[in-house]
Amino acid sequence: MSFSSQVKAELCRSSLSRRCCAQAETYGVLLYCNQFTPRQVRIVTESAEFAQRLPALFQKAFRLAFDRMPEEGAGKRTFQITAPDKLCALFSAFGQNPAESLAHHINFAVLEEEHCRTAFFRGAFLAGGSVTDPAKRYHLELATAHLSVSGELRALLLEAGFSPKETLRKGNSLTYFKQSEAIEDFLTAIGAPLAAMEIMNAKAEKDLRGSVNRRVNCDAHNLDKAVDAAQEQIEAIYTLEQRGMLAELPDKLKEAVDLRMAHPEMTLSQLCTLCDPPVSKSALNHRLRKLLGLAKR
Repeated sequence: MSFSSQVKAELCRSSLSRRCCAQAETYGVLLYCNQFTPRQVRIVTESAEFAQRLPALFQKAFRLAFDRMPEEGAGKRTFQITAPDKLCALFSAFGQNPAESLAHHINFAVLEEEHCRTAFFRGAFLAGGSVTDPAKRYHLELATAHLSVSGELRALLLEAGFSPKETLRKGNSLTYFKQSEAIEDFLTAIGAPLAAMEIMNAKAEKDLRGSVNRRVNCDAHNLDKAVDAAQEQIEAIYTLEQRGMLAELPDKLKEAVDLRMAHPEMTLSQLCTLCDPPVSKSALNHRLRKLLGLAKR
């Protein structure tokens, strides 16, 4: 089951207690479904939970039954209403005349209450929404064939405190979110807090992995630097040996030479503890730099 399907399954567990909210959710479904015209309503879905919710939703909202129900076992489930009296009832409920040929608009008067607007958003997502698996990326969108509806949905979302973006794709108008926090808030608002929590967990896991990778890369880089420095120091010691200069070195530099040659794999911090007496990292570094300087003369 895809993440979108999980979200829709969770949304379909929302109760249908208020008729006004059922009507608002139905309104969102109609404006974001496959077809809503004076001739027919056609809703196609792959979500078994949404398919189970639709008959109860339309019955609660308008006491209407579908004229065509999906075939049992079908992958894509199709619901249709073609009876003129039912279509007229739906159009009239939202302030439109099915006899007139006009573009769809959102009737804001139907969505005055906050709970009704939330139900409208839920219906729009169930019919025309999708959300990407948060383990891959963050993207939630609602697609409709009605350009005006998309712009008006964005206005409603802005009023509700969201900041969506808009675009066009293959003749559809898209309202979308790409920020994980915005997607979490939207899903929580429309009734899918578990899905929102899953996005939070995925984000936390990504952050943790990124932090670990950065630490590993940093450690690897530091190790490479230590190896290069040790190699340079050993080459300097060999140069001094060839020149017969090691015997003339002060005792502290001789100690640095002996430790570096005996422990070429050790870091500067580790060598400090072997000095007698132990010295600071800066002190030992100063001695080794002095050896490098002598070798370069």
